[in-house]
Amino acid sequence: MKTDLTDTTASKINKALVKGRRAIGTPAVGMVLTLVIVTDEENAYDALKAANDASREHPSRTLVVIKRVSRSPRDRTQSRLDAEVRVGADAGTGETVVLRLYGEVADHAQSVVLPLLLPDAPVVVWWPVDAPLDPAGDPLGALAQRRVTDTYSSEQPVRELTARAGTYKPGDTDLSWTRITPWRSMLAAALDQVSVEVKAVEVEGEEYNPSCELLAMWLADRLDVPVRRSLSSGPGLTAVRMETSHGPITLDRADGSLATLSIDGQPDRAVALKRRETAELIAEELRRLDPDDTYASALRFGVHRLNVSNGHADTVEKPKEPEEPEQPEQPVAASLETSPDVEAASDVEGAPEGPPAKGEPADGEAPAQAPAPEAAQPPALKPVPSGLSGKAAK
Repeated sequence: MKTDLTDTTASKINKALVKGRRAIGTPAVGMVLTLVIVTDEENAYDALKAANDASREHPSRTLVVIKRVSRSPRDRTQSRLDAEVRVGADAGTGETVVLRLYGEVADHAQSVVLPLLLPDAPVVVWWPVDAPLDPAGDPLGALAQRRVTDTYSSEQPVRELTARAGTYKPGDTDLSWTRITPWRSMLAAALDQVSVEVKAVEVEGEEYNPSCELLAMWLADRLDVPVRRSLSSGPGLTAVRMETSHGPITLDRADGSLATLSIDGQPDRAVALKRRETAELIAEELRRLDPDDTYASALRFGVHRLNVSNGHADTVEKPKEPEEPEQPEQPVAASLETSPDVEAASDVEGAPEGPPAKGEPADGEAPAQAPAPEAAQPPALKPVPSGLSGKAAK
């Protein structure tokens, strides 16, 4: 059942929902959460279809927020709210309200959404595209316990991962992280089968694929080993190779559906590792509404720390090696004062004034040593100080 409302209000939308439930014979509300989808007109259909499929596992009230831009400047000054209410078979197992916001009301979407939230039920906000860099700081994101983004849809996924790490708040998650759940499960199961020490890891996949970067950061964070990121033609993640103390462990998926798990000393095994649809990803995220600490730890590891020689030691730029300590100047000065022959030769031949270069003795000669007291060693028998050579030493 569908009900179209033009230039409406949140109160009229709630009345239309109650009327629709009574019309189909289900006046009771049996939904477990409110899913708010913030998208544009182009991606609204695919996002709503995925949400309806996920509602078969999680019955929910789905609110689709579409911010429209009026064609003429005069229309942009007029605020209007249009709504499409769907209940019954047209809304999966829950309820769907498509909200189209025009004019200034588009800047205050949270005021429209707030009266439509299910009472005493968790709220999840999902941005299929154009997600804010700080989801928790967004007015709509502030209403939710769980905020779902998709870095894969951004123009610069790897750079956006870095920005997400700086603005992370408990409850944030990413569908790029959800996509690698089967990979993480399979790799953990492979390491449970054998007792080995992992020395290095290589993650192979498409360029600018945030799922590949997140898997590499998760492995580097958990195993504390060097992780190298290599490129392939895809699709998505293609292989993970681990160098261990008892031979290599490889999980290779070249076609995007069937993978091969190879463990040294064991026969190869075929593993179902297909690329999942968006509906499956959303359904997985709706299963848990608590903060994902594992995702937070992997995200904060940082893309810049991959492809280095050491996973945790190279978090910052390596400091320069300290210079050799400066040799004391007093021994040379004392030697020049007690050796009149050398002092005279230096004046005649134009030897440079002052001590030798700091910390750098002359080639082929030992560093200057502190002279003994005059009573113990006559001046005529003193050695030539370092830094003086050639005619000056004769």
